[in-house]
Amino acid sequence: MRNIWSIAKKEIKTYFSSPIAYVVIAVFLVLTGFFFYSALWWFNSQAIQMAQNPYYAQQMNINQMVYTPLFHNISIILLLMLPLLTMRLFSEEMKSGTDELLYTSPLSVSQIVLGKYLAALVVLAAMLGLSGSLSIFAFAFGNPELPQILNGYMGLFLMGAAFIATGLFFSSLTKNQVVSAILTFGALLLFWILNWAAYSASGIWKGVLNYLSIFQHFDDMTRGILDTKDLVYYLSFAFFGLFLTHSVILSRRWR
Repeated sequence: MRNIWSIAKKEIKTYFSSPIAYVVIAVFLVLTGFFFYSALWWFNSQAIQMAQNPYYAQQMNINQMVYTPLFHNISIILLLMLPLLTMRLFSEEMKSGTDELLYTSPLSVSQIVLGKYLAALVVLAAMLGLSGSLSIFAFAFGNPELPQILNGYMGLFLMGAAFIATGLFFSSLTKNQVVSAILTFGALLLFWILNWAAYSASGIWKGVLNYLSIFQHFDDMTRGILDTKDLVYYLSFAFFGLFLTHSVILSRRWR
């Protein structure tokens, strides 16, 4: 565990000693803030209009009207931003030639992969944690349900963890960071739109496509539904990405 954390600290330091982490986090927070304040402003305007009718006023739910669309918007931002965060993890090592030093070190392949993965997870947690501070305004203007908000953020973290594992795999395949980012985005987008294909499918294929779709599992979590199959899906997705990365690095180490 100490070796894993040592690699993670090195990668985190690299992130924050260059503009990468700052730019990614800044753009993420600006976009998230824009969507949040837009949704909150719309909710407040609707609340003022509905105040004249007690029945409709009781039907207003800040979680459904603000947080559910906000979480969907954040997930799309992560889809665009996280490939930029993962593209350098192995590609930069190969381009600079330091990968040989890494592979010949006494560290195991699992420790190398998990250390780099943990570093990206820390940055993801920082991004989501900073965006969570926006909820102060929601509690000031309304009465949101905290469990549903926490469930949505857990869904974002699990989805982000799956995205990072995928990006780590593609970063291990090429020394070109741009190619790594494009391949990661393309693969994630494919899994994102599988539920669209499910609409035109039938029978067993409809169920298979819906289950493989990243969006389908996340949609349940944004509505406060915590299902074991959603947790298993994201954990399996992340594990498979790490397994593929481990296989690539192991084959390169013994080449």
